[in-house]
Amino acid sequence: MIDVVIVGAGPNGLMLACELALAGVRPVVLERHAAPTGEARANGLVGQVVRLLDRRGLYARLSGESTPPVPQPAFTFGAFPLDLTVLAENPHYVLGVPQAQLEAALAARAVELGVDLRRGHEVVDLHQRPDGVEVDLADGTRLSCRFLVGADGGRSAVRRLAGIDFPGVTNDRSVSRTATVAVPASSVDPQTGGLRVSGYGVVPPFQHTRTARGLIAWAPFPGRPAILSTTEWPDTPTDDETSMDLAELRASVARVLGADIPLDAPDGPGLRRRLTGRNTRIAARYRAGRVLLVGDAAHVHPAIGGPGLNLGLQDAVNLGWKLAATVRGWAPQGLLDTYETERRPVAERVVMSTQAQSALIGPGDEITGLRELFAELLRKPEVTGHIAALMSGADIHYPADPADPLAGRCAPDVIVHGDHGPMRLAELTRTARPLLLDSTGAYAEVAAPWRDRVDVVTGQLEGTTAAALLVRPDCFIAWSAGDVDTLRAALAHHFGNAR
Repeated sequence: MIDVVIVGAGPNGLMLACELALAGVRPVVLERHAAPTGEARANGLVGQVVRLLDRRGLYARLSGESTPPVPQPAFTFGAFPLDLTVLAENPHYVLGVPQAQLEAALAARAVELGVDLRRGHEVVDLHQRPDGVEVDLADGTRLSCRFLVGADGGRSAVRRLAGIDFPGVTNDRSVSRTATVAVPASSVDPQTGGLRVSGYGVVPPFQHTRTARGLIAWAPFPGRPAILSTTEWPDTPTDDETSMDLAELRASVARVLGADIPLDAPDGPGLRRRLTGRNTRIAARYRAGRVLLVGDAAHVHPAIGGPGLNLGLQDAVNLGWKLAATVRGWAPQGLLDTYETERRPVAERVVMSTQAQSALIGPGDEITGLRELFAELLRKPEVTGHIAALMSGADIHYPADPADPLAGRCAPDVIVHGDHGPMRLAELTRTARPLLLDSTGAYAEVAAPWRDRVDVVTGQLEGTTAAALLVRPDCFIAWSAGDVDTLRAALAHHFGNAR
């Protein structure tokens, strides 16, 4: 019997597969497409997930940089520019890689770790038993596994076959038009990369620009074709996702801006029209017996602000160590259920954020009035800091001992100065094992009975006021320095009974 079958070889399914493999579980990944589609979906990663990728050694692969990621000085919220340089601690990271590149890197890493990746295998049915799940494939074969994870997107077959409801709403339908385009060099501002539009001004790069009639976004990615997109709210929406011609995109730009942009034929994927809406849904439950959901299979929301991969990939890392612990037999009672209790509130906050942004970009004079008020609020650094923490996921605080101020928070970028020289936390967490970081040397003996599951690293800690930290595999803090009894309790609570 297979320990874990993951349905879906998108970023979330592949990330989960890597996490399981690091924890000693070899999953099978089933993907219905025979080859990667290369579909242009997300164009980058936004938020704390960039730090997470660094902590698994994947940031350097994706960015080509040998240095750690640094926060970005600016971003947008609801088509408002955010000046993040006013913050004492900026939590917002951005990694501009297309989803196809991310998937390729994760697939390569999964194969390196021994994951069995099977493309061209579509799940058509499943049957749960007390000790496992039977998975029927389109070719007539059946697989048996102890756990099944649906990472197969917003229209998840696994979610439907498991009988999990997907409540929510779809409203305020809009039409988005997107294309890779070429524009004359004279139309691009050499200083900012913005798009010069005669009769309008400059459309800044990498953010949504709102007018009373719609949105426009200009993304001149270095080394690859630029992307231009518009969003409108017509009285009668056009067909669902279809192709279009360049004249239609030009006309949409003219309606939104009240001015024309000289566009040449697309240099890359074709032009696309898509009927969209504020589709907001969260699965009624993330687990049904031995079936679990991760990523878009568990939640969908508007894409504004780019939170999807930040949310989904961290779902995968949260679930990975808990599912592996359950499979390997050392998970404490109820550990697997904490996947939903920890991650559902995070999804709810992403929904709140994207719904608020969707309201702020809508058409009409009343929205313009709302935006004027919101612009005043954004002049306060504390408001900008609150929004930056919300968008990046830096405000996540999992349920933990209220007497421990650091427990439940994401671990800071600690540097451990030990016998082998300074080591970043990101270098110590690439094995995805729990860590006890101890600057006193007094706690190592307490953790010794858990040495099959928990690594101990001693040395002076830079970047935290705590004398010791117990860090979970997903890089959240399980405990910070206190008495030895609270450490034993935290070890048992998160990592099971000592052996």
